[in-house]
Amino acid sequence: MNVKDFYYDLPQELIAQDPLEDRSSSRLLVLGKKDGLIEHTQFRHIVDYLKPGDCLVLNNTKVIPARLFGVKEDTGASIEILLLKRRENDIWETLVKPGKKAKPGARIVFGDGLLVGEVIDVVEEGNRLIQFSYEGIFEEILDQLGQMPLPPYITHQLQDKNRYQTVYAKYDGSAAAPTAGLHFTPELLDQIREMGVNIAEVTLHVGLGTFRPVKVENVLDHHMHSEFYMITEEAAKLINQTRQNGGRVICVGTTSCRTIESAAAADGTLKACSGWTDIFIYPGYQFKILDALITNFHLPESTLVMLVSALAGREHVMHAYEEAVKERYRFFSFGDAMFIQ
Repeated sequence: MNVKDFYYDLPQELIAQDPLEDRSSSRLLVLGKKDGLIEHTQFRHIVDYLKPGDCLVLNNTKVIPARLFGVKEDTGASIEILLLKRRENDIWETLVKPGKKAKPGARIVFGDGLLVGEVIDVVEEGNRLIQFSYEGIFEEILDQLGQMPLPPYITHQLQDKNRYQTVYAKYDGSAAAPTAGLHFTPELLDQIREMGVNIAEVTLHVGLGTFRPVKVENVLDHHMHSEFYMITEEAAKLINQTRQNGGRVICVGTTSCRTIESAAAADGTLKACSGWTDIFIYPGYQFKILDALITNFHLPESTLVMLVSALAGREHVMHAYEEAVKERYRFFSFGDAMFIQ
C-alpha cells in the first residue's frame, strides 16, 4: 500500500485559519460508507442522521497551553519549547527549537524566571527531556505563560484559547485538540441527549505523533507514536449496551475511534481500562466496535486519511475529498466536518 494512494490536491486557501463564530454552523459532508453517496448540509443538522439508541463517543481530553517561549540563561538566545509528554514529576519530553542550542545542561528561563527548565537528556527523534523548577502550581504557571500549540498550517493568532478546546474538555494532557469535537455546542449536545442518543466519554491524550507525516513509501512501514488513553466503567457499559441493543457506536473523531478499537476484545466488547496505544488503522482493518465516524478533513497522505479510508474505502474517501475541494469546504483543525455512516 503506497502512501501516494492517499494524496489529494488541496489549494492553500481552503485551509481554515480561524474558527467560526458559531461552532455548529460549519458545513457537514455526509458520506455513505457502503455506497459512497454524498450529501451536503450544516453541522447542526447532524441530529437528522442520529437515531435514538445510538451512542456518541467523545474524547474529553483537554489541550494544555504547551508552547513556551524562553531564553537561554547564559546567552539570552531565544528558545521555543513544545511540551509533548509528562514523564514523571516535573520532567517533560519536549520538542525544542532550535535544538542545537539545547544540549544537556542548558538552562532555559521563561517569564522572567517564573519557570526554569534544564535539559537533562536527548531522546528519540532529538526530543529533549527537560526538568522544570518553579514556585507554586505548574498548571497555573503554564496557563499564564503558555500558548495553545496550534498546528503549523495555522498561521493566524488565536484570539480565544477556548476555541481550540471542545466544550466537553475535562482532563489536561493533549498537545493537540480532538478537532472533530470542536463543532459541538452545549445546546447541540443537549438536543442529542433529548433525542435518546447516549453519550459516552473516553480520554485519549493526543500527541503530535498523530500528525507526523508518513515518511515511508510503504504505509505498512510507518510507526505510530504511543498515546495514553482511559476508558471508564460507565463508558464501557454504555458502549456495550448500545451494541447489545442494536444501536450504532458513532465516534466523534479519530482519537475516540482509536481509543475504543485499541481496548476492544476480539468479540467487540469493552472493559474499563487505561494504557498506551500505538494502533495504526489503515484499509484492510476490521473494526470491532465502531459503526460510524464524525471527523474533520485531514492532511493528504496522513495516517488519519488512511483511518477514514479503512472505514469507507479509499475510493469513496478520495472522491469525497475531491468533492469537498470542489465545493470549497474548509479543511483541517478549524475546518468543516464529515460524517461517515
